[in-house]
Amino acid sequence: MQVTVLAHNEEARIAACLASLPVGAQGVTVTAVVNGSSDRTAHIVRAHAGVELVEYGQGGKARSWNRFVLEETRAADAFVFVDGDAQLVPGTVEALAAALAEDPGANAASGLPMNGRRAKAYRRSIAAESGLFGDCYALAGDFVRRMRASGIRLPDDIIGEDGLIRALACTDLASEREWSNARIVPVEAAGFWCEPNAIDAKGLRQQAARMVNYSVRHFQNRIVSDIMRGPGPVDLPRELASLYGEYLPCFRPRISPLWFAFDRAALARMRESMAARAGHPPART
Repeated sequence: MQVTVLAHNEEARIAACLASLPVGAQGVTVTAVVNGSSDRTAHIVRAHAGVELVEYGQGGKARSWNRFVLEETRAADAFVFVDGDAQLVPGTVEALAAALAEDPGANAASGLPMNGRRAKAYRRSIAAESGLFGDCYALAGDFVRRMRASGIRLPDDIIGEDGLIRALACTDLASEREWSNARIVPVEAAGFWCEPNAIDAKGLRQQAARMVNYSVRHFQNRIVSDIMRGPGPVDLPRELASLYGEYLPCFRPRISPLWFAFDRAALARMRESMAARAGHPPART
């Protein structure tokens, strides 16, 4: 079994994350993929006995996922993924792997959030709709092998890669016409805790940045859904920014007190990405 921790600037939480994993257990390889970090995350991983460190200078969770999972082509019966700021309920890794082994039709198994204001609602949603959180989930080895063979990749710049991974699992790497929730198994015995942002100036800045990311994810999801409803994942681009010129003219901020300002900031960021690819500064709006 391959357990992969994806971490970017997680020096405050990575030690607790690693301590919650079955490091040293027979048949389990634990690897921390530290990407684009400027803090002591990699140093802390090196000091944790039994954990392999893979370090990428370039950041981006989806880009790092592609590099480690699809390009390194490691073999495993199950691939478990954990965010570097999450701590797992004891037995979670084993429960995810067992769920996949018991259901040969399952491509993925999902862990459940154990804390947070909306944890109960999220658990109900995951159980009812076979949801999947990037904090903790597992993919069947055969599904990963078929994904590698298909040439399908996550767009390197996608935010919230877990939504696309869920779609790929539920469609069995095909278009949305093949969707079946039965291909993801929610696992009650698998769970994770995440530390919420502090209610201080730094925490509020982090939450504001997170909200802009959520808005970018909202617009990116509209692009991805259009592709998945049509030709399917074989048409996913290397970078979603390559399609911004086609889609951005149709996008508008949501008329919502919660989202309007964040959507405006997200669309501005997306225009900057599009302009950077074209090699000229974005137009002022």
